[in-house]
Amino acid sequence: MLIRDATLEFDARRVDVRLRAQRVVEIGARLPAEAGETVIEARGGALFPGLHDHHLHLHAAAAALRSVHCGPPQVRDAAQLAFAIAAAPAAVDGWIRGTGYHESVAGLLDRTQLDAMAPDRPLRVQHRSGRLWMFNTPALRRLGVYDPSSDGGPMECVDGRLTGRLYDADAWLRGRLGDSSRRPDLRALSCELARRGITGVTDTGHSNDRAALADFAQREDLFQHLVLMGDASLDAPEPAPSRVRIGAHKFHLHDHDLPDFEGLCDAIRRSHAAGRNAAFHCVTRGELVYALAALEQAGSSGRDRIEHAGVAPPETMGSMSRLSVRVVTQPHFIAERGDDYRRDVAAEDQPHLYRLRSLVDAGIALAAGSDAPYGGLDPWRSMAAATRRRTREGHVIGASECLLPEQALHLYMAPLEDPGALARRIEHGMRADLCLLDRPWGDARTALDQVQVHATWIDGRLFRNGEPEPAEILRKQ
Repeated sequence: MLIRDATLEFDARRVDVRLRAQRVVEIGARLPAEAGETVIEARGGALFPGLHDHHLHLHAAAAALRSVHCGPPQVRDAAQLAFAIAAAPAAVDGWIRGTGYHESVAGLLDRTQLDAMAPDRPLRVQHRSGRLWMFNTPALRRLGVYDPSSDGGPMECVDGRLTGRLYDADAWLRGRLGDSSRRPDLRALSCELARRGITGVTDTGHSNDRAALADFAQREDLFQHLVLMGDASLDAPEPAPSRVRIGAHKFHLHDHDLPDFEGLCDAIRRSHAAGRNAAFHCVTRGELVYALAALEQAGSSGRDRIEHAGVAPPETMGSMSRLSVRVVTQPHFIAERGDDYRRDVAAEDQPHLYRLRSLVDAGIALAAGSDAPYGGLDPWRSMAAATRRRTREGHVIGASECLLPEQALHLYMAPLEDPGALARRIEHGMRADLCLLDRPWGDARTALDQVQVHATWIDGRLFRNGEPEPAEILRKQ
């Protein structure tokens, strides 16, 4: 395949790029097309290495594509929520599944409120944090926990009555759902990622285990390269399947239920000894301080990860730099949730929300991921957010944390296994994972959220509008 007349990365120089056997084999001006070679006209569009989403949740994101969105900006009050649920078609298994809820819509929901919206159909709504599910009464019956004499397990119970709220108990829920909890098909999500130029992803689920690893290795509905985080079972010496690379040991910290400190340090040491890095979910000041203290005690691999760094006060900068951690953050959360942050986050923490520029200036390796489905999937909107730091209502949070457009793009350009490292470049012999924009970089950098991806290549396979081009179509071009 020959990509004709592209501008290479940030260069204004227009070149042709030849792909063969899943590699870039030639870069030059006015390369002659070879016999039988498909020619893709770039028309001056910028050509980059494919983007990497360094933090997302594949199964949850795939399921969210088929769910009712129940939070801002689509749904902003109780009336809109009731309308969205009433209009929702039930899935094949009869459930209505809602995602993205935030209490700014109608408070913290309970079964009574959900019964009024869906009295006859089982309904479950997930909070946008991913940590809370809310169920109506038909849903509790379906789960087998409606009868007061039954064991409600981890379901919240107040004054002897189940509220319908379930916190941090996804494993229990999957067991109760049975066949309806089967892994969702990933093809639609994978095509959506390709449509945005994403050629590699890191699934950051803390409960991924050897069974999840085997499942991902067998699947043919995910086109992107995959790094899989997970639990301590992935420390085992058995080699990973060729299609999946084992990532960091994920520690899902929560202020209200922090793990035993010495036990955490021991787990970090064991994973380091097995050749794995440690990654810590840190959205609060306390969680970040706890993670850094554990790394100080256990020792750093030099590539351990802080996921989110939702609040990173100045006193943590020295530790992060000294420990050589990578921070994988979500710039778009300022755009998507910033107005809620201004209301809900303590005033002393607001200047330290999802910091960017100060991390770069401190020499801390920085990368980005969507956190889909708990954040927007589009990396170009996230890059725009990184350069503006503006909320939906027009407020700016942390203006000094803005990045240049080139810096924002680099958040998605590091190797999949090494977020925050130097951005990959297009060069002879590289794997043909590429992203072609609909415009030169000089035009794209001023309106990142309007960028369209003209074509994506994953291992040399062409995707247009997110769909893989069939070989027989390419041969006719």
